[in-house]
Amino acid sequence: MSDIEIRDDRAAGRLEAVAAGEVVGHIEYFVLDAPERALVPVHTIVEPAHEGKGIAGSLARELYGIARREGITVAPLCPYVVKWAERHPDEAPAADPELLRAAKEWLVAHPELF
Repeated sequence: MSDIEIRDDRAAGRLEAVAAGEVVGHIEYFVLDAPERALVPVHTIVEPAHEGKGIAGSLARELYGIARREGITVAPLCPYVVKWAERHPDEAPAADPELLRAAKEWLVAHPELF
C-alpha cells in the first residue's frame, strides 16, 4: 500500500486512491451544509485488480481524517464506510441520527448526482 497516493478532488466529490498515475479506487461523496457541515460518502469503489489490498479501508480512514482536520462530521451513507466506521469507532465517531436523516434527504433530492 505504500505506493498508493490518496487525493481529495473536492470539486468532483471524489476521494481517489492513485497508483502509478492510475485511479485504482475512490469514494464518491458530497458536502452537506445543513443542519451542519458534513462529508457524506455515498459509494466506495475499488478496481477489481486492486481488491484485497486495503485500499477501501485507506480511503475511509483518510475521509475521516479530512473531516477531523476540517472540524466537521462524516455522515456515512455508503454501506462500506458504515461497516468500516463500526469496526473503527476510535477513528470514526458516530454521526448524529438527525444529520444522517438530512444526508439521506439530500441524496433523495439529488439522485442525478450519484
